[in-house]
Amino acid sequence: MDQESFIVLCPHCGVKNRLPLPKMSAKARCGKCHGLLAAVASGTVHLRPVLVTDLNFEQEVLSSPVTVLVDFWAPWCGHCKNLEPVLEGLAGEFGGRIKIAKVNVDENPRVALSYQIRSVPNMLFFKNGQVVHSVAGALPRADLARHIEALLRQ
Repeated sequence: MDQESFIVLCPHCGVKNRLPLPKMSAKARCGKCHGLLAAVASGTVHLRPVLVTDLNFEQEVLSSPVTVLVDFWAPWCGHCKNLEPVLEGLAGEFGGRIKIAKVNVDENPRVALSYQIRSVPNMLFFKNGQVVHSVAGALPRADLARHIEALLRQ
């Protein structure tokens, strides 16, 4: 039986490391440079999108030590459903360097209203609690990855 695994980027050399779920621990090391995969060790790695609500938005997004991509979505939105596996993959690829969060606008109107979200999907990027970039609509995976990489370089 295949074990579930995730891709974690080494913070030292940038190499992608495939880690089976049972090996996700403080002792995980890069296969190339043997450096500690610090994001895994510190417990801040998010390998899947985090569900965010009106109640935990401040804690999960505004107080996050890493850049956060917040996907404002709705269950009735076809483009949102198509974007879901893209965000899952990006969360694994960029885990530890960025957090991907999802806000259901139907269930969390306060957060959506405070950021003037009028259409879905709509993505806001937060750094140090501030919106630093936005993307409206569903982008292809490669385009969204370029937006993330550009923000991480800043």
